[in-house]
Amino acid sequence: MTDKKSNAMWGGRFAAGPDAIMEAINASIGYDKRLYGQDIAGSRAHAAMLAAQGIITDSDAQTIREGLLTVLSEIEGGSFEFSTALEDIHMNVEARLKEIIGEPAGRLHTARSRNDQVATDFKLWTRDQVDGAIAGLEALIRALMAQAEAGADWVMPGFTHLQTAQPVTWGHHMMAYVEMFGRDMSRFADARARMNENPLGSAALAGTGFPIDRFATSAALGFDRPTANSLDAVADRDFALEFLSCCSISAMHLSRFAEELVIWSSAQFRFVALSDRFSTGSSIMPQKKNPDAAELIRAKIGRIMGAMVALFTVMKGLPLAYSKDMQEDKEQVFDAADNFMLALAAMTGMVSDMTAQVDNLRAAAASGFSTATDLADWLVREAGLPFRDAHHVTGTLVAMAEKQGCDLPDLSLEDMQSVNAAITKGIYSVLTVENSVASRVSYGGTAPEQVRLQIARWKEILG
Repeated sequence: MTDKKSNAMWGGRFAAGPDAIMEAINASIGYDKRLYGQDIAGSRAHAAMLAAQGIITDSDAQTIREGLLTVLSEIEGGSFEFSTALEDIHMNVEARLKEIIGEPAGRLHTARSRNDQVATDFKLWTRDQVDGAIAGLEALIRALMAQAEAGADWVMPGFTHLQTAQPVTWGHHMMAYVEMFGRDMSRFADARARMNENPLGSAALAGTGFPIDRFATSAALGFDRPTANSLDAVADRDFALEFLSCCSISAMHLSRFAEELVIWSSAQFRFVALSDRFSTGSSIMPQKKNPDAAELIRAKIGRIMGAMVALFTVMKGLPLAYSKDMQEDKEQVFDAADNFMLALAAMTGMVSDMTAQVDNLRAAAASGFSTATDLADWLVREAGLPFRDAHHVTGTLVAMAEKQGCDLPDLSLEDMQSVNAAITKGIYSVLTVENSVASRVSYGGTAPEQVRLQIARWKEILG
């Protein structure tokens, strides 16, 4: 592409073409070409509106529409030649449109600027990613619900500080992540509602004197309304920051679950078996089955959160309205979106394929004095002890069991009564892990009936 052609796109202000270094630093086509679909959709809506308002002729609008569809076909077919000299996707599309249809192409840019054009394209693209994230999260939630439903009665250890705390059910643990990813889904939905305002028609920064209809382009592009301030519209990137924030929070949740899958699939735990589809082997140790997909998901949060910090840093010192710094808004958002969606899909696959090792879960739940709290609760309920006294008695019994090398249910009644005479044989009814989880019937508790209640609630939410 010649400098002369590049200058023609800029206008008559420049007598010479850009230096090669300037061209390299100024060009964004290497990455913003992925906005082609949104750019062409925005241009089609803009041309139709210009014709409806009598700003361009219907004939020119039809010619522009057909030319844009040709450009779209070329890009999707792989025959379109992108030019660094033309800087970005907007000028690449416009230049090719001019080659196809001639003079009418020059009328397309009436009453708009690259400033509102890029804001519109980027917002449309981000909105599409939000929709994809919501759909991906729903798929993951459904996979978790299937696991929860299958294992509503399976007992496993619940942890605090990664130490055995109290027995819980497999279903309850799965549903904990349903709640987390459900909140993530709602955050994306909230962000979508806020970002769904149309910048197109704000022009460079001050609006335009042409009698445009911004409500028409908003409706055509699926926006709820046009933006209310042209300065804000071209300078705003908080929609991208909010998207990155939603991705970062959700990636953090993915990372936490991935960490658990790494631990649970280890030889020391054997809580789950991951499928071969989401595991790899070792180049030297034939016995190894590595949870690489989970480990890579765990790492994605650094990349995604890093993108958010990078964009915050780009935006934090910019005066209104547009500055070229904002060209640096896209690469990290593209990368974060790609990696978030990949991590989400991989986690959904792992959850769908993984197999709980029910016997191992139950054995681990019964170890580590996991029913100690049930013993203390029994002393309060049946023996009338204040909870602090019951806590002390239970601690003494735990120490006794440790000394004897057994668990609480293995202590004799005589041993227990030597610590507190009010203890009766009825205490053994609460010391099994099954009875422990069954007793946790408070709303949101781990009892199987509560787990099934929450599964039913989520089925109703998702429809």
